[in-house]
Amino acid sequence: MDQEHISGDGEGAGRRRFLALATGAAATAAGLGAVAGCAGGDTGAADGAGPGESPEPSGPPQKKEGPQGFDVRAENARPGNADWQVTKAGPARAIEGFADRVSVLPGEPFGLHVSTTAPRFTVSAYRMGWYGGARARLVWRSEALPGLRQPDHTVDASTRTVRTRWARSTTVETKDWPEGCYLLRLDAQGGEGQRFVPVTVRSAATAGRTVVVNAVATWQAYNRWGGYGSYDGPSGGYASRSLAVTFDRPYEYDDGAGLFLVYEAPLLALAERLGIPLAYTTTTDLAREKRLLEGASAVLSLGHDEYWSPEQRAHVTAARDAGTNVAILGANCCYRRIRLEASELGPDRTVVCYKSSYEQDPGFKRGHPATVDFRSPPAADPESSLLGVIYDGYPVDAPYVVTNPGHWLFEGTGAKAGDSFPHLVGVEYDKVNTGFTTPRPIEILAHSPVVCDGRPSHQETAYYTTPSGAAVFATGTMRWVEALDAKGDGRSGANHGLDARSGALTTRVTENLLRAFAAGPAGRTHPAQDNVKSVYGGPGA
Repeated sequence: MDQEHISGDGEGAGRRRFLALATGAAATAAGLGAVAGCAGGDTGAADGAGPGESPEPSGPPQKKEGPQGFDVRAENARPGNADWQVTKAGPARAIEGFADRVSVLPGEPFGLHVSTTAPRFTVSAYRMGWYGGARARLVWRSEALPGLRQPDHTVDASTRTVRTRWARSTTVETKDWPEGCYLLRLDAQGGEGQRFVPVTVRSAATAGRTVVVNAVATWQAYNRWGGYGSYDGPSGGYASRSLAVTFDRPYEYDDGAGLFLVYEAPLLALAERLGIPLAYTTTTDLAREKRLLEGASAVLSLGHDEYWSPEQRAHVTAARDAGTNVAILGANCCYRRIRLEASELGPDRTVVCYKSSYEQDPGFKRGHPATVDFRSPPAADPESSLLGVIYDGYPVDAPYVVTNPGHWLFEGTGAKAGDSFPHLVGVEYDKVNTGFTTPRPIEILAHSPVVCDGRPSHQETAYYTTPSGAAVFATGTMRWVEALDAKGDGRSGANHGLDARSGALTTRVTENLLRAFAAGPAGRTHPAQDNVKSVYGGPGA
């Protein structure tokens, strides 16, 4: 997120405040410090379906379903369960847990580690999707299991990594579970509390499908369970942050769901409602499996996908260069370079990111890439070479301004040049900045004025195409996925004041995008028309 030259103790408090601004979670906002300032742009220092939804998508028929015959339409035609939410969270430690696998293939088991003050608890597995608007389907429920208050966590002295070392409470079998994104709900006996545990039942292959990627590394970086995350520790200071964080602990935010509900669930609901062939994976799987994206129609980075390993970036770039479309439906994507290491429970369960302290990293000393921002030395590699846009700053709350309404992505929106959508730019934003490596031709679709900590700039939505035929789309705002659920006039304050107009715009643009990207290399049918010079002017544009 924010740059390391933002001074000392303000950084950690600012990032916690950032999460409150981004999610709108009142609990997150309580007691947080002042917001850190906006980074400088040119220096590289820069953060279910909505209105108009219909049960069946319009437009041309979609391609046949992908490998293994998984049928998104048939799955979402099954009855949903609207009672999946946590409604009785209970006290802070009434019940909580984590899975010992971030993802599993269908039929693979995983361990569940649960701590509770109740004598017994149950586990309910909900597959998240559309389901006629219910957004979830109950796939499995356990019998009552014995509860146990697990030992207190410890904190590693050198890296300030929170470790639990909890015993396994039960083994969960996934026989007959469809591929997809799951929330397990833990219910303490007698209603003492409820919490979520996320897990992905991943796809073994992605050919012919649009790939939904759960940004689990970013979820974990922002997780402060146990008092420490990648931005600060109990003191609120940047110097007390964790240098490595582990999946071997519950998620603190959104009742244990991490960042899934705000940044990913609305897009998942829309994509499943459309019925396009989908595959499901996580950022750690993309890093590990070099050939996972072979033949994929498109890969989707969702609302908040900041922490990437070099391997993940290389694999997504190779897929783009082979004709796979890429959609960045957020902002501040691919910003932090991380390394994945094992924990006591298995491989790839520790996210290492030393940031400005990279020279202290034992892995760096052994020859691994520095876990610092991609755009920063050593071995600077700005994210714009893949995304087309580059992160420019936070925090902002500004209207989204359409400047290229004739673009095919705006078809059916009714948008006109200069149309403005309040609050849609926030809390972090990206822009096209040709001072960094920028693929061409690139087309700017929205050019929204912002003032970030007193510095005038612009947010931009952009689209570029490549020689392989692949197209890359980037919204340039972190609120895009959240806006898919925006309704009403915005006066209630829900969804950061986003209204039904923003919901309708983002929904229709995303529908157009998903349908076109699912059909194959979109650059062949919709080549970008470079307009950077007309937007910015000047010989360097």
